[in-house]
Amino acid sequence: MDRTTPEPEVTPEASPADTPDDTRLDTPVEEEPAVGIAVASDKTSEAEGKTEAEGKAASEEAPVAEESKVSEGTPAVDSDGTPAVEEDAASEEAAAVEKNAASEKTSAVENSAASEETPAVENSAAAEKDPVVEGSTASDEDTSASDRPAETPDEPAAPRKWRERHAVAARNVGWTVTGLSLLLVCFALLMPTSAPKFTPGVFLRIPVEAVLGAAVLIVLPRRPRIVVAILSGAILGLLTVLNLLDVGFNMFLGRGFNVVLDWVLFDDAQSYLKDTMGNGGAIGAVIAVVALVLIVLVLMTLAVLRVSNVMTRNRDAASRITLVVGTAWVTCAALGLQLSGPGIAARTTVARVEDRVNRVQATLKDEAAFAKEAKKDSFGGTPGAQLLTDLRGKDVMIAFIESYGRSAIEDEATAAGVDATLTAKNEALTKAGYSAKSGWLTSATYGGSSWLGHSTFLSGLWINNQNRYRTVTAGEHLTLTGAFQRTGAWRTVGVMPGVQKNWPEGKFYGLDNVYDSRELGYEGPKFSWSTMPDQYALSAFERLEHGKKRDKPLMSEIILTSSHQPWAPIPKMIPWDQVGDGSVYEGIEKAGKDPADVFYDSKKVKEEYGKSIQYSVNSLIDYVVKYGSKNTVLVFLGDHQPLASVSGSNASRDVPVSIVAHDKSVLDKIDDWGWTDGIKPDKSAPVWRMDSFRDRFLTAYGSTPAKR
Repeated sequence: MDRTTPEPEVTPEASPADTPDDTRLDTPVEEEPAVGIAVASDKTSEAEGKTEAEGKAASEEAPVAEESKVSEGTPAVDSDGTPAVEEDAASEEAAAVEKNAASEKTSAVENSAASEETPAVENSAAAEKDPVVEGSTASDEDTSASDRPAETPDEPAAPRKWRERHAVAARNVGWTVTGLSLLLVCFALLMPTSAPKFTPGVFLRIPVEAVLGAAVLIVLPRRPRIVVAILSGAILGLLTVLNLLDVGFNMFLGRGFNVVLDWVLFDDAQSYLKDTMGNGGAIGAVIAVVALVLIVLVLMTLAVLRVSNVMTRNRDAASRITLVVGTAWVTCAALGLQLSGPGIAARTTVARVEDRVNRVQATLKDEAAFAKEAKKDSFGGTPGAQLLTDLRGKDVMIAFIESYGRSAIEDEATAAGVDATLTAKNEALTKAGYSAKSGWLTSATYGGSSWLGHSTFLSGLWINNQNRYRTVTAGEHLTLTGAFQRTGAWRTVGVMPGVQKNWPEGKFYGLDNVYDSRELGYEGPKFSWSTMPDQYALSAFERLEHGKKRDKPLMSEIILTSSHQPWAPIPKMIPWDQVGDGSVYEGIEKAGKDPADVFYDSKKVKEEYGKSIQYSVNSLIDYVVKYGSKNTVLVFLGDHQPLASVSGSNASRDVPVSIVAHDKSVLDKIDDWGWTDGIKPDKSAPVWRMDSFRDRFLTAYGSTPAKR
């Protein structure tokens, strides 16, 4: 066949079977006029005379450019401008039917996808300029697919196929995700900051933050709306993390999380986890916490973005709902309506942000004010010769019992056992020639941070946060132990089984020597957080200091740790001559209870807490009875109440304090204090702030305030 002058021909239409599935689904197809309709002309007979074989051969040689023209609806023409004639009429009709069917299928798939993503999107150029497709961002410069050749996409349109096959399921999943997102946002806006307040009534309220946020997101243009939604979600996620920290701090320390001061406590928390769970468990816990924080931030951001997208796709309905809910909030706020407890009209998040800002400002102001307060000391300039003159020649022990709080004596779950122990030990002291008086002190801390209680008691300053602790220990404020050292009449030592690394604060406290956990010679097992049993620590104190001959009396500060949470396993009292290096405790520790079985059981944890207090009191009083002398003076107290799961969410911060002496004249000095006789304070005994004890004690035993 002559290639220079081709025969009149037509490019055959590509059938749907020849087109990839992805192209048919993803490429918009415009409805075209049927190609190949016979044109009434004098050349019709010539076109009909062509054989089908010649037509097929000619179609294979047709250039790609002519295919494009045909696809745009322009009939193919020959060199002299005569319209080309396709196959016979039957073939033309079949091709047209197939083409129309493919076009209708593609259009239906596109319209279905568009209806799921954007409301009422018409097949027009205006709708193509700003398509809103859920889960993706459309470009403002998108070009209509009908203006460019169909291309096979790089990836299959599997999600669209799934939506097409399971339209009802896809719609249900979408609404479920939207509902969960809305619930998550409302939960974050309404969640309380303490565990006991997690009640259904707290969440059956209208958060004003949600109403205002919805109004803003509805009116914003697309790009600013996305930015605001992402930022709002991230901020809400961060506030949720802080609220969770508040829940934990209220549970353990009886107060909320301080965003300025409390970050340093995470190091102590990690040490606690390492001591109780081992290194692997501590690492796992840290990873879990970090993962939880990231999950909260990501989920909250996605939730706000999801709700925002749904509202803008249904702008009219969202506007009406927002108006109705906003009106309901105003009405409930004006009338003060309540369901159970808090009002229906809530502004929880706004109030909490205001509170955090106020606390930050107060903390920063307190730092400067306390630095000035710490420099003032009524006994700071008192010469040693004028301090503690009425205790000269006495061996003075100041002992702190971990978590020994008022609840140990008065709570029904623990009182029976603890009271029985105090009664029995008081009788043992009386039989050994000792007397005692007891009262109450209000601790500066709760549930933990024992060092704050120790420093408050010894310094006479209210040390209720880490910043104050750093400030006072960095200065030269006189402590009660330091007053003994200043006199030069006592050797001062510290027994600190809970200290497992260098402790520079020993110099601030005026201690000549500090025995930490590494220097007490213990070879036995740990009892959860406690590095050694109290009985062993006291036995080591007797061996290393108290039992030795000295040229002057001894003043000692002793920290007893066996009553530290999680209160399992608990050591048992053994004969003092069997304590040895502590290896005897191996069997006792193995026979003890698992911390996980105790700590998370509300009943068992109280029972075991009470038993741990009994053990510590038994260890201390038995030591005094066995190793004390006529010159022994014992001051012992609790450092703080146990955590809220044991003491209760509304428990006081009171701790018992007792002074025991063999010489009755020692107790005569405090007759005017009004304390109860014995080592169990009466409910009506005086309650003082813990920071007042230092000055009262110094004054009672012959100290003279410095002249100003």
